[in-house]
Amino acid sequence: MKNADNQTIGIYYTDFFPRKGKRAGAWMTSYRDGSLVEGEHKIPQISIVCNFTKPTKTEPSLLTFNEVTTLFHEFGHALHGLLANTQYESLSGTNVYWDFVELPSQFMENYCYEPEALALFARHYQSGEVIPQSLIDKIIAAAQFMEGYQTVRQISFGLLDMAWHATDPRGVEDVDAYENQAFAGTKIYPKIDGTNMSTAFSHIFQGGYSSGYYSYKWAEVLDADAFDFFKQNGIFDPVTAKKFQHLLSSGGTVNPMELYRAFRGKEPDADALLRRAGLILQD
Repeated sequence: MKNADNQTIGIYYTDFFPRKGKRAGAWMTSYRDGSLVEGEHKIPQISIVCNFTKPTKTEPSLLTFNEVTTLFHEFGHALHGLLANTQYESLSGTNVYWDFVELPSQFMENYCYEPEALALFARHYQSGEVIPQSLIDKIIAAAQFMEGYQTVRQISFGLLDMAWHATDPRGVEDVDAYENQAFAGTKIYPKIDGTNMSTAFSHIFQGGYSSGYYSYKWAEVLDADAFDFFKQNGIFDPVTAKKFQHLLSSGGTVNPMELYRAFRGKEPDADALLRRAGLILQD
């Protein structure tokens, strides 16, 4: 991969389709993180791995919308690695705080809902017709469907995760009662007798989160606010993009909030996420 000055900044591999022995899902992998060794920039070697719909003998690979957002998501992680410009590999690319690593990936997903971006590639494979605005409106409406409930549900998981890891469990005599207390502020539907989230939600105990599950929602705040900044200036605005590039290239060398303030000019505003979700009116 080359930059605007035709300089090689990294090697980018893709592995798009399923095959025997390949695990399911999608992910970004770093074979070598960027670094500076004796004055020489060691370029990163990055790949994204997916399991997209395979082409047939008569048709190309026709991606579902979820597959498109997955591609943009993983490419955001790849950009984080490819644009790395740090001395140490351990602080390069995606080697950042847990609640910061999903900013670039989730940020890139926003382009999948923008007519200006979709016009670059979302065309009928036979007629060449650009995806119509009516379909884009339906995609946005589908993304906002039950978003209020999903938002509260995600917050409830984060609160439960923090509740368990912020207390000495030896003092909890009734798991069900403790869980109900943690969920009290986000409860919408009555609980079904005999169910218990704490014993079923493996993320909070064996998933490595340990009071960090909130990071999913916080990363959404960051990506929504960051993309809101782009929309104010133009989603392909080069000046804004240059600021975002600096944020990505810095990796873990600077505190994330300092990097974000340098990019945005202020701290993130959660209202951007609420507007995107359709929970408050657009300005």
